[in-house]
Amino acid sequence: MELLSFGYAGPSVLFFPTRTARFYDYENWRIVDVLKDKIDQGLLQLFCVDSVDAESFYAPAPPAAKIARHLQYERYILQEVLPLIMFRNNFTILTAAGCSLGGYHAVNIAFKYPQFFNKVVAMSARYDLTLSANTFPDLFNGYIDENIYYNMPSMYMPNLTDDSLLEKIRKLSISLIVGKEDPFFDNNKHLSAVLTSKKIPHSLFIWDDEAHRPYHWRKMVRLYL
Repeated sequence: MELLSFGYAGPSVLFFPTRTARFYDYENWRIVDVLKDKIDQGLLQLFCVDSVDAESFYAPAPPAAKIARHLQYERYILQEVLPLIMFRNNFTILTAAGCSLGGYHAVNIAFKYPQFFNKVVAMSARYDLTLSANTFPDLFNGYIDENIYYNMPSMYMPNLTDDSLLEKIRKLSISLIVGKEDPFFDNNKHLSAVLTSKKIPHSLFIWDDEAHRPYHWRKMVRLYL
């Protein structure tokens, strides 16, 4: 697995790529470039990780195999990437962030393992990959099992009753950003309502139009990372 790191000091950002994208795409889309001043001043560090989406959620494989591959990816993040970030010089706090499917990855890992994170920023994301809208299909073709359930924030958060875990999630700074014409605008509103019902502080920022392109993400990262 490959990744790119930018910066030498300041809060660290674990930056998940968009669906089936690569670790270098945020740099190619000039999303890293708009943060260059913060990076150069030691105010931000980015760790742009790779994905295995083409081998998991978007693979031509049975649903159970898709989620199993995702869980292998999650272990890679927890066991290899997080130690790399945390043992670097000048480590302070850690943000999970991403755009589109990367936003799903960020929210899911931060909600499951909030002890490792201080902040989560999800842009243009959906939090239930069994939902379909426009060109976005149900990635599990109607199938659901325990592994899928426990990796869909829109599914497991409404029923979460573990007080210890909820208290850790309440300590996160949570920002959900979505365009009002995004196919998963309603899904974002639903998750926001669930967080409110669980007394989890968070912000839901609603942008004009679909706001689901690198052009918009370049503006979003300046505001929310």
